[in-house]
Amino acid sequence: MQDNSSTMASNKDKEATMHNDMVTEQTPLSQIDNIDKMGNNIDRKIPISRDLLSSFNSSFEHSKPLVTLTDLSVSYSPEKKAIKNVNLTFYEHLVTAVMGPSGCGKSTLLRAINRMHDLYSTIQTEGEILLDGKDLMKMPAMEARRRVGMVFQRPNPFPTMSIEENVLSGYRLNGISLSKSERKELVQTSLENVGLWDEVKDSIKKRGSFLSGGQQQRLCIARTLAMRPEVLLMDEPTSALDPISTNKIEELILQLKEKYTIIIVTHNMGQAARISDMSAFMYLGELIEYDDTNKMFTNPKDKRTEDYLTGVFS
Repeated sequence: MQDNSSTMASNKDKEATMHNDMVTEQTPLSQIDNIDKMGNNIDRKIPISRDLLSSFNSSFEHSKPLVTLTDLSVSYSPEKKAIKNVNLTFYEHLVTAVMGPSGCGKSTLLRAINRMHDLYSTIQTEGEILLDGKDLMKMPAMEARRRVGMVFQRPNPFPTMSIEENVLSGYRLNGISLSKSERKELVQTSLENVGLWDEVKDSIKKRGSFLSGGQQQRLCIARTLAMRPEVLLMDEPTSALDPISTNKIEELILQLKEKYTIIIVTHNMGQAARISDMSAFMYLGELIEYDDTNKMFTNPKDKRTEDYLTGVFS
């Protein structure tokens, strides 16, 4: 019996050695768990089918850097940094998905780029944000917010305004006068850009609040696009929408990237895989990994990224 036990232990040691030999320093992290103890490949654990990965994916290698973050940090109090020394470049006419668990700093990152933290004296923003080579932090806040538009998680059309007034509200709030023909053209073009014109052209004098949730979100996007931004920030724009409305927004994003640079915060990994060209993964306020979406979802470089994508934590 003792000899048999020794033989079994020896065989287990050989199997473990074989497994360790299969995993070298060059083995991608996403493949380590895909080699069983006998050296056989097993199914990948990342729950995203290759078929879901965007067929519209564009390469950043031929794209112009448009927004550059250098050592960006945001503090809500002297003791707490919500994001820490983030260095990141967003490329022109690409969709970048920013992912990570709740509280990791995704939305804080977007608000910093939109200069929303200027409204709160207790929030400190450090580092540099360049927009097409110009210091965004030194621009007048209204100019910065016009050039970098923001769409929020929940549809928020102004409830007392008509659809037409919602689209033009940015001009009204900034004291910019438009002729009647300019207003008419701007309203129609903005609503056409989000696929909403044909649905509401006979109702543009009605309040935007009568629209469905998905239509309200597209109205909010139209309101942002009316200011002719260069960058469109989207903070989980479909999280409050039904699947049909979500699909329309995703299709719209793929169309809009021809004209705009889009940065979208999302908890939905399937959505990131479907629509983004680049993906950034954040954890505890730090940027952990940033890469081409197809590469990140099939071969993540950092174990924490892989753990998030495989559902070890969320």
